Amino acid sequence: MKRLLLTLVVIALYVSHQDIWNWRTPYPMAFGFVPIGLFYHACFTVASALVMWMLVTYAWPAHLEEEIEGQSSNDAATSAATDAAKKGGRAKGTKEDAR
Repeated sequence: MKRLLLTLVVIALYVSHQDIWNWRTPYPMAFGFVPIGLFYHACFTVASALVMWMLVTYAWPAHLEEEIEGQSSNDAATSAATDAAKKGGRAKGTKEDAR
């Protein structure tokens, strides 16, 4: 249900972006000095930002983040083990270091 609702919101936002009713007239003026088409697009931008926030909050694929976090923690453990092996592989002051 949530996915359907979010899809409908995105479609409604897409359809409302096609601003054909304010193309030919600058009137009425919003706040007395802003042409209505500009005011409409400012409101549309705010609405787009809110829809993106809703999509990130409610429809973000969390399983992809968990997968990446799992890989990065494995990479970090592997890297730490490799660094420890390199450091512990040779002791300082051996004959090999003197060469």
